[in-house]
Amino acid sequence: MAIAVVFFVNKRCFDLENLHCKIDIVNGQSDLLGFQNPVGLNCHQDLPGLEDPAGHDQQSQYQKLVRIQDVDSSILVDLKYATTDNFTGMVLYDVLDNAYLQPDVARMLANAHLYLKSIHPGLRLLVYDAVRPLSIQRTMWERVKDTPYHRYVAHPDRLSLHNFGAAADLTIADSLGRPLDMGTPFDHFGRAAGISDEEGLIMQGVLTLQQVQNRQLLRRVMHHAGFRSISGEWWHFNACSLPEAKQRYELIEN
Repeated sequence: MAIAVVFFVNKRCFDLENLHCKIDIVNGQSDLLGFQNPVGLNCHQDLPGLEDPAGHDQQSQYQKLVRIQDVDSSILVDLKYATTDNFTGMVLYDVLDNAYLQPDVARMLANAHLYLKSIHPGLRLLVYDAVRPLSIQRTMWERVKDTPYHRYVAHPDRLSLHNFGAAADLTIADSLGRPLDMGTPFDHFGRAAGISDEEGLIMQGVLTLQQVQNRQLLRRVMHHAGFRSISGEWWHFNACSLPEAKQRYELIEN
C-alpha cells in the first residue's frame, strides 16, 4: 500500500504519495561532484517487482527488478527499443514494454528526479532504456560489429551495466513531455554525442550553449543521486562499476 510522506527539500514541499516504500530523511553528498544531497531514499519494504515477461515462475531473474514508474509515477518513459525509433530500426523488446531497474538503482533514479523537480518544477526525467537483456545486447552487437560504430555498443562478452539493470539512458523533458534539446538524438553515433569536449563543440558550431547547458543540468541531477557519466554518450548513466554490478546483481540473460 502506498504511503504519503510530506517533507521539505530546498524549501519546497513534496508529497511522495506514489512512492511505494518508507522513506528516511538523511543527509548525504555525491562522491562525484560534491553536490549536496538533502534527501536519501532508503526503503525498508519490498518494491513492486516485474511480472516475468517470458512467463517464467516466481524465481525468474526478472522478479528482482522493479518498474521505475512504480517507484515514481511522474518519471516519463519512452522505451526506444520497444519501438523502431532506435539505431537498429527494429523492435528489439517484443515482450518488455516498460523500464525496469534493480530496486536500489530505481531509488537512486527517484532521488535524481526529486532533485530535478526541486530546482526546476516544470521538468521531468524521460527514460529511454533501463534493463537490457543480454540476448538483446547480442542483437545490437551483430548490427554494428563490422561497422565504424562498434565502439558505441558494448561487446556482449564484456557485458553492459544495462544487462544487470544498473544503468539508465535518459533525458529531461519539459512540462508537455517534450525532450529538451541535447544537440543530438538518443543513440547518436558520433563525436557530438560525447561530453568530454563540449566547449570545443560549441566553438566549432556543432553544439549550442543552450544544448550544453541542458546536458549539464541532466548530469547535475544524475550525479547528485550518485550516478556516473560516460564520455561518449550524454544520455547514459551508470549506478556503479561493472565489477560491483557482477557482485551485487544477477545477469539478465533473456
